[in-house]
Amino acid sequence: MGRLARYAPAAIPQHVIQRGNNRQSCFVSKENFAVYSAYLNEALEKYAVRCHGWVFMTNHVHLLCTPSTDNALSKMMQWLGQKYVRYYNRHSARSGTLFEGRFKSCPVQTERYFLNCLKYIELNPVRAGMVSDPAEYYWSSYQANALGKNITMWTPHPEYLRLGKTPAERRRAYREIMEQPATEALLKEIRQSTQRGMALGNDRFKDQLEQCGSRRQRPLKSGPKKSAP
Repeated sequence: MGRLARYAPAAIPQHVIQRGNNRQSCFVSKENFAVYSAYLNEALEKYAVRCHGWVFMTNHVHLLCTPSTDNALSKMMQWLGQKYVRYYNRHSARSGTLFEGRFKSCPVQTERYFLNCLKYIELNPVRAGMVSDPAEYYWSSYQANALGKNITMWTPHPEYLRLGKTPAERRRAYREIMEQPATEALLKEIRQSTQRGMALGNDRFKDQLEQCGSRRQRPLKSGPKKSAP
């Protein structure tokens, strides 16, 4: 069965994962992280995509972005990948591909799911055992969302802005959300939605996307098992 076409409509947040080919490292130095960050910032501006969350791990990247047009996300990721791979190959005396051929992405419902997805992204270094506190990891949007660091590529989402009337109130409320444990069911839902390229949200949200995008947002149901002859 062929893979489903990507559905990344304008104005709907998308959870994006870009992995190294065969899980190989994409970042081996602070300079690598800094260059990728600079290219991402340029790409966001070039294609009018707003970035609300990110984490750069050694062999993959998570982004939570809202494109302004239907094709903006794919164009941005293609441009970003080409720029970074050229840089990385040139400075590492290597050639060939670096990232998997196709990045993963899924539409994210704002209510309930947006902040949980953002939390999932920023806690990646903690789950990986790299740090004990997300504040200790530099290459993450936690620095902006929770600590108030001024980062050019960060655009606060309306759902985040509703956390408080002032920046200090929002940061405090966000830190409290980050301290609340997520259920295994929710973590599984986030992972499966992104892996399958299907909507992360409730049934109403999935119904709306299916009607607008003419593609399914749910896994196909397994048919009845045939009896052995």
